[in-house]
Amino acid sequence: MSTETDRRYRQVPLAGLIVLQLVLQPTAHSRDYFNPALLTIGTPQQDGVDLSAFENAGGQIPGVYRVDIFLNQQMVATRSVTFHADPKGDGLQPCLSMAELGDYGVQVSRFPTLGAADSTCVDLTAIPQASSRLQFNQQRLLLSIPQAAIKQQPRGYVSPAQWDEGVPALLLNYSLSGANTYARNENGSNGNNQYANLRPGANLGPWRLRNYTTWGRDSDGQDKWNTVYTYAQRNLIGLQSQMTLGDSNAPSEVFDAVPFRGGQLASDDDMLPDSLRGYAPIVRGIARTNAQVVVRQNGYEIYRTYVAPGAFVIDDMYPTGGSGDLHVTIKEADGSEQQLVVPFASLPVLQREGRLKYSLTAGQYRSYDHSVDKSALMQGTAIYGLPWNSTLYGGVQMAQRYQSAALGVGNNLGDWGAFSVDVTQSRGQQKGLDRQTGQSWRMRYSKNMVQTGTNFAIAGYRYSTAGFYALSEVLDTWRSGEMAYWAYERRRNRAELSMSQQLWQDGGSLSLSAIREDYWNSDRSMASLGLGYSNSWQGISYGVNWSYNRNSFGPQRSNDQQFVFNLNMPLNLWDNNSSWVNYNLNNTKGGATSQSLGLSGMALRDNSLSWAAQQNYGSRGQGYGGNLNLDYKGTYGELSSGYGYDRNSQRLNYGLQGSVVAHASGVTLGQPLGETAALVAMPGAAGVSVNNQTGVRTDWRGYALVPYLTPYRSTDVTLATETLSADTDVAQTSHRVVPTRGALVRATFSAKVGARVLMTLTQGNGKPVPFGATVSEADQNAAQGSIVGDAGQVYLSGLAEQGKLRVLWGNGNAGQCWVEYQLPKAAGQEEILQMDGVCQ
Repeated sequence: MSTETDRRYRQVPLAGLIVLQLVLQPTAHSRDYFNPALLTIGTPQQDGVDLSAFENAGGQIPGVYRVDIFLNQQMVATRSVTFHADPKGDGLQPCLSMAELGDYGVQVSRFPTLGAADSTCVDLTAIPQASSRLQFNQQRLLLSIPQAAIKQQPRGYVSPAQWDEGVPALLLNYSLSGANTYARNENGSNGNNQYANLRPGANLGPWRLRNYTTWGRDSDGQDKWNTVYTYAQRNLIGLQSQMTLGDSNAPSEVFDAVPFRGGQLASDDDMLPDSLRGYAPIVRGIARTNAQVVVRQNGYEIYRTYVAPGAFVIDDMYPTGGSGDLHVTIKEADGSEQQLVVPFASLPVLQREGRLKYSLTAGQYRSYDHSVDKSALMQGTAIYGLPWNSTLYGGVQMAQRYQSAALGVGNNLGDWGAFSVDVTQSRGQQKGLDRQTGQSWRMRYSKNMVQTGTNFAIAGYRYSTAGFYALSEVLDTWRSGEMAYWAYERRRNRAELSMSQQLWQDGGSLSLSAIREDYWNSDRSMASLGLGYSNSWQGISYGVNWSYNRNSFGPQRSNDQQFVFNLNMPLNLWDNNSSWVNYNLNNTKGGATSQSLGLSGMALRDNSLSWAAQQNYGSRGQGYGGNLNLDYKGTYGELSSGYGYDRNSQRLNYGLQGSVVAHASGVTLGQPLGETAALVAMPGAAGVSVNNQTGVRTDWRGYALVPYLTPYRSTDVTLATETLSADTDVAQTSHRVVPTRGALVRATFSAKVGARVLMTLTQGNGKPVPFGATVSEADQNAAQGSIVGDAGQVYLSGLAEQGKLRVLWGNGNAGQCWVEYQLPKAAGQEEILQMDGVCQ
């Protein structure tokens, strides 16, 4: 008995050890693996295939892929990247160079071993905790780099390395218009006129050559040509400036704008990120812990960031315009909060602390009156942001018979608004008069009263002494022939005010503008006043405006008053619509009243056709009248036409505007380009629309012009996939571009245009091609090919009528074969062809 009991108790510790061992045993993991032989179940004649490239999550075949590159969740580039297999079996690894990582903002100099083996294909593991991942389905390369290894850049920063100077091209923007007028009675007259506006140019690297020429013909058949300007321009990235050679205008921040022919070097604010453009105060504070900083203005959150313990500076807030104090909340890690108030108000002249904006101009005075002498001149201006929310600005002007110097200061007074004051000292001699010296004082003020909804957009006053002249007031007198009497008038006082008042909620807004001027050497004075009210309700907008203008010549006075009421109402108040009815009432001094009732709207695909019809009636002998206008924006330009009539005559008008671009791939026509544009290149794919561009579609060769891009900003040129034809496939539908000023950047899309085929591939021995094999055209990268499915079937798109395909499933000749094919003659675009192919 005791023996059995002892044996039983001796077994308990052994059982406990077994249980303990099972509990403490580390979990065993096995590699996810799929046996390719399972794919041949049911089709024993089909060979297996090497699927090692697909065994890991995200695994793909090594090769070249066009991807969007994201650095710490922010997109930095779109380009083709070479991927190779990771020796550790972790999918594909990108081949990026030291220079490319530097362009993306990585501090490559801090990691000497990064490119030790190959600077053109670096080892990311040299950066601690850095990694990369290819999201194949989204065609994205995700780079994760510790923040300590990233250069600190302001928000919205785009590296100059990504700026695209564009492709060499010859450009022509044109606008042609004309009108024929026919008399309806003896009070009318017949006539016709034509007008052409031509803006040719050329792009080569960073250089832009531009010209602006006009032509007109009147009813008498008289032609007149006029050249407005010709200049060459390029950007100087290191100076964040533009250099202009030829005809242009000097900046007007300090002095009045001056037309010149010569050379100019001037700051280009568009080269700065949006967060550094315009004026915004610098926020300084101290955080006790790792804290969140939130900045609000007028109740809206405009900035949020995270800071480490200690002093911090926020200098990359986007300019908000107007004014309104900045309320700063520092949320500490322990839940406590600090509150700061930073006063804020702005004027156009104000600059951020440390920002220098400058211009240097030299050449000759270029008046639009060709009888004026071409006097030599020089001008220099500078605007600099100082501490304490102040800005210092000034400049000098020098010409043969004129010199001036200006100096001013602006300041953000917070609750008291923003103001600037400056003085200009001049010395000049008008033709036939003695040399004069004088001063001009100017003050400007801006204030937004958030509590009352009142905004003084600008209030200004300028006083000039009797001897003060602006540069143009002197140089315009040096001409051949006699001067007009008004040329000797000089502005004495000028006061201006522009303000708005927001009423109660849904109460609309009031606006007020006023100007008054008087002159030296003349009894003439001028005054104008404008009042307005506008509001909207349920999609119906309406407004009332009154204006008053007075011109006085001593005791003689003439004035004009005008009252206008307008109403604009959608035809359907509950659905999205593109048609409106509008009504206008206009009453002028003396009681003459005119009224008009009209319809307007848009039609066709992407609203490419706009139309308007209007009928009007005027009292005091004006009678009835009306007009009808059409405007169509299409692939090759913009076409407009119209018809109008009144009591005495009727008129037909017409117009055509657009652009012509000659580039390396041919000649492309399109709508007016604007300053900066993109060339969409998708050879063979005709009629494909570009999103957010009315009427822009690829031409018969597959090219299109996308106008009005913003320079130095990332822009996504995106295709409207619903407009792709049935025989067209594209690898990607969006292309990101960052054009420089005046550039024509190329946005290339890889399109497959041809037949769509479901092909069953067999080897020479009669067995199906292995599952997972890649099929590509003979001249195509295998990584961009299609993948064979079950029973040797593969879907192919963009095939020509005949050709040769490469099938690859392993290494060496034993793992590849070739297929020669010929499509049936009756192949249509809409159908997917089914055919067999023998792989030899």
